Amino acid sequence: MAKAFFRLQKFLRRTQFLLFFLTAAYLMAGSLLLLQRTRLVVQQGSRGTSANQVPDGMARVGIVDPRTLPEPQPQPPVGMDAQKEPAPEQQLGPRWLMSRNSELRQLRRRWFHRFISDQEPVQTAGFKAMKHAPEHKGTYVGCFSDESRERTLKGAVFYDLRKMTVAHCQEACAERAYTYAGLAYGAECYCGNKLPATASKPEECNSECKGEKGSVCGGVNRLSVYRVEELRAGARRRRNVIYRGCFRAPENLTDTFPASLIQPNLTVEMCSEFCSKKEFPLAVIRGQECYCGYPTGRFSLHDGADGLLCRGLRNASSATEGKYCLVYQTPVQDTRCTDRKFLTTKSKVFVALSSFPGAGNTWARHLIEHATGYYTGSYYFDGALYNKGFKGEKDHWRSRRTICVKTHESGKTEIEMFDSAILLIRNPYKSLVAEFNRKYAGHLGYATDRTWKSKEWPDFVTSYASWWASHVLDWLKYGKRLLVVHYEDLKQSLIPKLREMVEFLNVTVTEERLLCVENNRDGNFKRSGAKQKDFEPFTQEMKDLINRYILTVDEALRGRNFSGLPREYVPR
Repeated sequence: MAKAFFRLQKFLRRTQFLLFFLTAAYLMAGSLLLLQRTRLVVQQGSRGTSANQVPDGMARVGIVDPRTLPEPQPQPPVGMDAQKEPAPEQQLGPRWLMSRNSELRQLRRRWFHRFISDQEPVQTAGFKAMKHAPEHKGTYVGCFSDESRERTLKGAVFYDLRKMTVAHCQEACAERAYTYAGLAYGAECYCGNKLPATASKPEECNSECKGEKGSVCGGVNRLSVYRVEELRAGARRRRNVIYRGCFRAPENLTDTFPASLIQPNLTVEMCSEFCSKKEFPLAVIRGQECYCGYPTGRFSLHDGADGLLCRGLRNASSATEGKYCLVYQTPVQDTRCTDRKFLTTKSKVFVALSSFPGAGNTWARHLIEHATGYYTGSYYFDGALYNKGFKGEKDHWRSRRTICVKTHESGKTEIEMFDSAILLIRNPYKSLVAEFNRKYAGHLGYATDRTWKSKEWPDFVTSYASWWASHVLDWLKYGKRLLVVHYEDLKQSLIPKLREMVEFLNVTVTEERLLCVENNRDGNFKRSGAKQKDFEPFTQEMKDLINRYILTVDEALRGRNFSGLPREYVPR
């Protein structure tokens, strides 16, 4: 009996081990199957893009090319034959646009979703692995303490959280006539003409440059400071000194401008160099007098005078003395509005900054951030924007630590998540061109002529023209509290419109800060000039379609007691 019991116990032990082994094998098989299915999906996606490769600029930030996705087809209204096309007048109505918008939503989400990858290179272990690379032309001065509230190097500020190098920072500061370049956190560049007061231990500057392995780019609250090599005379002439115009001089120039110089045979270059050394963005010339300062309430640069009143614009010494003066923009950045931070407490009102792609959302975020001093967030993640200083990109869009949240979404569910919204609208012709350029050449590039003449362009217009209209219609229908801003009005009357937006966000700002924003209005994502195409991209059929959408949106805006679309929108 005991022997039989022993055999049974031995069998049960083996069975227990066998069950454990089978369970583990089952879990491993399931994991392998899941990995294999994931691999198949990736392979299918790569096959779909082999014919049309993603542009380099888009691949770097992880943008999915919408050309690889199936184009959404508008569904016929309920009660109609599924194979029958809706009538043209039905296609252009608000109902059809809203239904089409829901079908486009999946396309938009897949397109705008950014994959957070390769954003922060792995920190090398130990300070010894890094060096102050000898190939840089500037002279390394040392490691200094960097307090954001009392920063000495504040003449210009740049971010590049992926490609910052010592040489890049030095060149940027040299082009703006600064003496010193300081790097912090491995990715931030600061320029100025005075050394920080407090030196730190060399080992405290231990952050590796994001774009240059083995080189030191400061540390946490620490600056690696370099003395910038003096540019050659030819390079100095190429510095970007911009003529701002002829203006009536204020009554007391000495009280208005904090720095001045009297120099016989004064030239524009001499005055600009003097003001740059003093770290002022404006150089003001009246005869042999040079004044340096900022745009202020006393001298806002809003009321320009006839250029004939400032005779001899090329020769400053012959400019009219007394009532009028010449004004130039120096290479120095106006830093009165560059400080930004996250909200210290969670916002009680969840505000959207909504627009159709290509309508100037990034530019509006730049203006809002510099006017309010707070970062803006995003429903998506764009590595290119994050790398250029939009730190709210990496913050979760529902954290409520940002002043507002960028979104291109529409539809009842997505809109009702927000308590209020700034709805930014731009001419659809300009928006479509801007978004097509961004899609195929990045934030600052232009699509090639070959791309414009391919079938991608008419397909793009067909899909996205209706999205432009349905986006506005959805926000007008489901938005709880809206401020409608037209891109063209913001561009033409920057300070009044920006003040209106800031008040909508319940933030109080000074007039000088708004003038600083106006002085830095372009930001880092403005395409350099309008690249002229030698052909008209819009066919007559496209124009007819877009113009009908414009009329539909204009009628909807007026129906909600908003001002209609600007006259320049229609017709072309």
